[in-house]
This record gives sequence, structure tokens and C-alpha cells, in this order.
Amino acid sequence: MRLISGYKKQSIYIFIGLIALLFPYFDTSYFVLAFLVGALFFSFIPPESPIFNALARECDIKARNLTGLIQLFFTMAFLLTIGLVLGDNKFPLFIIGAAFAIITFGDGVADVINIHEKTKRQDKTQNDIKFYSPKSSIVFLISGSVCAFLAGAWISGFTLQVPYGMIIFLSVIGANTGALLETMTETEDNIIIPFGSAMVMWLFYTFSYNVDTVYLMEILVFSFVLGYLAYRARIADISAMLSATLLGVVIIVSSELSWFFILLAFFLLGGLFTRYKYNYKLARGIAEGKGGVRGYKNVFSNSLAALSLAISYGIFPSHGVVLLAAYLGSIATATGDTLASEIGETCKQEPRMITTFKKVRAGTDGAISDLGEGAAFFGSLVIALLAFVLIKNDFGLILAVTAGGFIGTNIDSVLGATLQQKGYLSNNGVNLFATISGAIISGMLYYIMGS
Repeated sequence: MRLISGYKKQSIYIFIGLIALLFPYFDTSYFVLAFLVGALFFSFIPPESPIFNALARECDIKARNLTGLIQLFFTMAFLLTIGLVLGDNKFPLFIIGAAFAIITFGDGVADVINIHEKTKRQDKTQNDIKFYSPKSSIVFLISGSVCAFLAGAWISGFTLQVPYGMIIFLSVIGANTGALLETMTETEDNIIIPFGSAMVMWLFYTFSYNVDTVYLMEILVFSFVLGYLAYRARIADISAMLSATLLGVVIIVSSELSWFFILLAFFLLGGLFTRYKYNYKLARGIAEGKGGVRGYKNVFSNSLAALSLAISYGIFPSHGVVLLAAYLGSIATATGDTLASEIGETCKQEPRMITTFKKVRAGTDGAISDLGEGAAFFGSLVIALLAFVLIKNDFGLILAVTAGGFIGTNIDSVLGATLQQKGYLSNNGVNLFATISGAIISGMLYYIMGS
């Protein structure tokens, strides 16, 4: 009975998504008002009423309020207000409709799968814990993409007449973003998913991305399969799997397949050396948590600089050579830092703090060792040599990328010894700033050598 009730509630949420089909027929201001009124209406429904019982999901029952619908309606009112202020040419209505379809159809269908999977587990103690599975993520990605495209194409047909290729690309990117954001949130899905999906689609719409549909589907399947294999190999969790899929699609579309292979090499090396002498590191209390499985924070903190540079390459191809060097420098830094940590921590010698050279305990933020420095150089060199083979046969590129990666790794150690130890930056923040530093150094060195 509880299972059937859960299905019915999700069906209502999915049905609400049909509102997007009405967007072209009325002025946007009417929908802003309607969503605001709807949010206020749901906020005053008492938990004892039949309407509440028909609509309330587990998180709503716990909060004794229809929080999910209230958040969704307020978020849609906010997005429509942005569209009203900026105008359809700058923030198109079809993007808002596509985002609405992603949260209602994509997330709704995925939640139906989650309800079924959760019931199969028959774990009564886990009822309040949000449950994810690769199956539901795949369903979210597919249903979200298809429904976002249908909603976007329908609305666009009455407004901007955007090419179908662009709408398909934006729908896939938006659904992938939504599926990823779902794994990051606990109770704010109806705010974060539609808003995040809309912003990402808007970003790529502004850059005028229009990708061949067949090529896009090939890239999507390729990236997802690689991410899924990483998940099965216990290198990545579900959020990291979806992060890798999103990174793969955007980087390949913006640059070339070989660029993504370089980033993939970092993930493979990182996963491999995380397992290196793992039991030894675990016994010393310095091993990577969760058995070495990486999450979305680790993926993005190490890859955000590379992602930005790949997108920049697609927008400014005239600066492609320097952007390539910077892209490789950021990945070389991430690789060098990961190998320095995972290999250096196995050194039997006591490491020294990079800022004072005093001996410290292994695993201390900012600690370095001869073995770790050698591993950092090796990791940076591997990325540089792969780029030499796969992308550009240029010895200057090898020097710039290796130097940028090695120096960037040591900047990571300096930041760890200072800002991280004082609590100003987390480990992920340190990784982000270090990869940016490595990118800048490699880009500048390569530019100077080429001048």
C-alpha cells in the first residue's frame, strides 16, 4: 500500500510538469503570479488535510509542510521573473520550460525507480535516508533529456525558433546537471535542480553551442560508460560518475576527444595509486576515506580549471595553443599532487613541512618528502608525455606542462601548510587553487618559450 501511495504522489509531481506546455500561450507575468499564488496556497495546507496526504512525500511529512511543492513553485516564479526582466532573447522561456521538465519528469521518474529500489531493500531503518542508484541516475538522464527537449522544442516553436540541435544539446547538459545535483542534495532538490539546470543551459546557450545530435549521443554514451566503469571499479561514487559524464560531454564538445583522454588519465592514475599500499596507509590513519572512492567534490576541485579552459578553447580558438598548455598544466598539477600524496605517504622517512622544513607526522597538510616530490614530478611528466603523443609533438610543451604541474603541486603543499591548516581553505579548495596556479604557470611558460 505504501509503495502504491508513493507511486501516486510521484505521478502527481510528474503531471505538474505539463504546465510547461502552457508557457507559450500566456504572458510570462501571469505564470509568475500563478506560481507565487500556488506556493502560498500549498504553504497554508494543514498536515491533517486530504490534500496534504495526497501530495506529501517523506521529507514533507517530516517537516509537516508541503515543502517540496512550495520550493518548486517559488523557484519557477524566480526563474520566470529573471526571464521577464532580461527578455526572451537573453534568457529564453524554452530554457525555463526545459528546466521545469527536468525537475518534474526527470527527477519524478527517477524517484519512482528509487522508491522501487528502496522497497526491495526492505531496510526499515533507512526510510528517511535519500537513496540513489546507477539505474535511477540513468533514468533521470534519459527521461530528463527527452522531456526537456520536448518542452524546449514546443516552447521554442512559438518564440525564438532555436535549432533542434542546440535544444538537444542543452537538454542533455541540463539533465546531466540535474541528475548530478540530485546526488548532492538532501531536501532542497526542487530549488537546486531546476535553478542549476537552467543556469547551465543558459550558459551554453549564451555561447551558441550547436552540436551534431549523433555525435552528441556518441559522446554521452562514451562518457557515461567510462563513468559507470569507474563506479563499478569503486574508483568513483554515483555523484563522481555523473560528474565525469558531464565533464566528458562538455570537454569533448568544446575541444577534442584527446583532451578528455588526458583528463581520464589523471582519474585512472589517481584511482590506481589511491589503492597503492592502501592497507598500510589505513593502518597509519592517513588513507583516503570511503575505501578510496572519490566523490563529486574531488572531481570538480581537480577538474574545474581544466573544464573552464576547455570551454575557453571552444570559444576562443585563436588562443588555442596557450589554452592547451594551461589545460594540461592544471591536469599535471592534479596528477602530481595526487601521486605525491598517495605515494609520498608510504615513505618510511618522516616528512618535513614545506614552509619550515621541520619534521612532521605523515599525512600532515603541507608535508613533503623526497619520495613525494619524485612522485609529483613523475605524475606531471606522464601527463606531459601523453599530451606529446596524443595532441601535439612539441618538446616545449613537455617542459612547460611538467614544470607547471610540479610547481603547482608544491603550491598545493604551501596552501595546505598555511591556509588549510588555519581553516581558511578545505582540501578541495586547496586543490582548486593549486590547479589554477599550475595552469597559469604552464600557460605562461609555453607562451614565453613560443615568443
